Amino acid sequence: MISAISSTAPSSAPIRRQTVTHVRSNAFSSRTSPLRPRHVVPFAKASDADLPPPGIETQGQNFPALKDIQQIMDILPHRYPFLLVDRVLEWEYGKYAVGYKCVTVNDNFFPGHFPQRAIMPGVLQVEAMAQLAGIVMLDPEAGSESEQNNNFFFGGVDGCKWRKPVVPGDVLMMRVDVTKFNPRFGICKVKARAFVGEDLVCEADLTLVLAK
Repeated sequence: MISAISSTAPSSAPIRRQTVTHVRSNAFSSRTSPLRPRHVVPFAKASDADLPPPGIETQGQNFPALKDIQQIMDILPHRYPFLLVDRVLEWEYGKYAVGYKCVTVNDNFFPGHFPQRAIMPGVLQVEAMAQLAGIVMLDPEAGSESEQNNNFFFGGVDGCKWRKPVVPGDVLMMRVDVTKFNPRFGICKVKARAFVGEDLVCEADLTLVLAK
C-alpha cells in the first residue's frame, strides 16, 4: 500500500494537521485483465442401447419369505451372533421346513476358523439345521413369546456327515423333515440336510427336546 502525506500549517494555529491519502496499488486496480473462462467438458450420457445386455446379475434367486428374519426372531430365542437362520421359505408345523442362511465373511467365527482359509464350522451347520427344526416343533398357536416355552435343546445327533466345505459367499439351503414328534413330551426327531447349490454338504438325524 502506498501513502502520500501532505501538511498544512495556518499561521493562526500552532497545531500541524496531516492528511493521509490512500492510493490503490496497480496490482488491485480495476484495469486488471479478466479471468479466462474454464474449459468445460460436456458429460456424455450413455443410453440404454450402449449398455451391455443383462447377464448373470439377473439370475440370482431371491425366494419370497414365508417367515422373514423378524418373524424368525419372534419364534426362536437365539440372537446375534448365534442366530443362524435368515429366512424360512416353506413350513408346516410338526411336518417340515425349508430355510437358508447366507454365509458371509462378516460372520464372527471366520477370523478364527480359519485365518488362512475361511470355512464355516461343521458344528454350526448342524446348529443352523437344528434351529430350523426348532421352528417346526414350536407351536405358533401357543400364544405370545412370554406365554410359550420357546427354548429347546439337542437330545442327540446321529449319522452326521459333512461332504463339502461351506465358505463365505455360499447360501446354505436347509431342509428338515420330521420323522417322529411327541408334543406331549416335547421330543422331536428330524432328518436334516443342507445344500449349497445342488451339492449336499451336510446331513444328520437330529433329536430335539423342548425345555421344561
